[in-house]
Amino acid sequence: MPSNILIIKPSAIGDVVHALPVLHLVKNKWPQANVSWLVTPACSGLLENHPLLHEVILFDRKRFGKAWRNPSLALELRRFTRSLRDRAFDLVIDLQGLFRSGWLAKKTRAPMRVGFANARELAWIFYTHRVAIETMEQHAIERYLKLAKFIGCGDSPVEFPFGTSDEDRAYIAKTLAAEAASPLQNFAVLMPGTNWQTKRWPVEKFAALIKPLQEHFNLTSVLAGGADAAAMAKDLPAVINLAGKTTLKQLTALLERAALVIANDSGPMHIAAALNRPLVTPFGPTNPIRTGPFRRMESVIRLDIPCSPCYSRHCSHQSCLKWLEIDPVLQLAEEQMNAAI
Repeated sequence: MPSNILIIKPSAIGDVVHALPVLHLVKNKWPQANVSWLVTPACSGLLENHPLLHEVILFDRKRFGKAWRNPSLALELRRFTRSLRDRAFDLVIDLQGLFRSGWLAKKTRAPMRVGFANARELAWIFYTHRVAIETMEQHAIERYLKLAKFIGCGDSPVEFPFGTSDEDRAYIAKTLAAEAASPLQNFAVLMPGTNWQTKRWPVEKFAALIKPLQEHFNLTSVLAGGADAAAMAKDLPAVINLAGKTTLKQLTALLERAALVIANDSGPMHIAAALNRPLVTPFGPTNPIRTGPFRRMESVIRLDIPCSPCYSRHCSHQSCLKWLEIDPVLQLAEEQMNAAI
C-alpha cells in the first residue's frame, strides 16, 4: 500500500479540474496516504489548502524552461528535482504525459511511476508501469479514470472535490451584496474569456444576452473570469463585474451559486460543469467529445460546419462561432435551467 503519493498535473486550469476525480479515488482507496500534487503557480489556486492534499508542490515551468542557458537556474532546477527525490514518494501518477512531466517523475526515483503508454514526447520511457489507452476519441477524464483503475483505485464514483472554503463563499456573498443595487437572488455568470482567440464567441453576443436574461428569466448578469474577461468589461454594460477580482477558489464559490453559466471553452467553464450548474458553452474549433464538459454534452452548442473542429489557434473568418446567434443560446439556457428544477 503506498503511503506517499505524487500526482503530476501542472496545468492548465481545466486539466487540473479534470484530474480531481483521480485525487478523490486515490484518497478513497488509501485514506491514510499523504498525497502531493505538482502544479504550476498559475493553477495552484485551485489546490491551495485542499483538505485531501498533504502538499502542493509549485513547479514554475516558464522559469525552469530557461535553465538550459542559465547556470543559476540550472542549479535551482537541480535542487528542485533533488527535493522531489528527498520526499521519498513510493507512487507517482503522471497525468500530464509530456517529456517534462515524465522526466520529473523519473527524478523522484519512486519505485512505481505510472503513466500512459502512448504519452507524447517519449514521456513513457520514464515510467515503470504504462497504461494502454485506445486511440479513438475520448474525454481526458476517461483516460485518467483508466489510469486510476489500473493502480487499483477503481473508476467510480466520479467526483470533483474542490477545496472551496467558507471564507471563499463569504467573500462572494459580501462582494455581490456590495456590487448589486438590490439584494441579488438569481444571477447568470457570463464568462467570455478563453485562452484561444478562436474559441471566443464574440463579446457582443454575450452583451446581447444581458437584457433577455433579465427580462425573460429575471437573471442579473455577472461577469467573471480572469484578466482577459476583465478587459471585456467595457463591452458588457449593466453587468456586475467580478472579472479579475476573484481567486480561483472564490470563482468556484461564485459558480456554486449561479442559476446559469454561459461560458466559452475555458478552464472556468470546466469548473461550472464539474459543479453541475446549468450551463451553455459554445464550441467552435475544438472537439467537445475530447475537451468539452464531462458527461454534459447537452450543454454544448455548436454549428455543424465542415471546417469544425480544426484545433486551430488562428482563423481568418471564425465562422464556427461568429455565425452562432443568441436565440439558440437562450433556448438552450432555458432548457438547462428547467432540467435543474
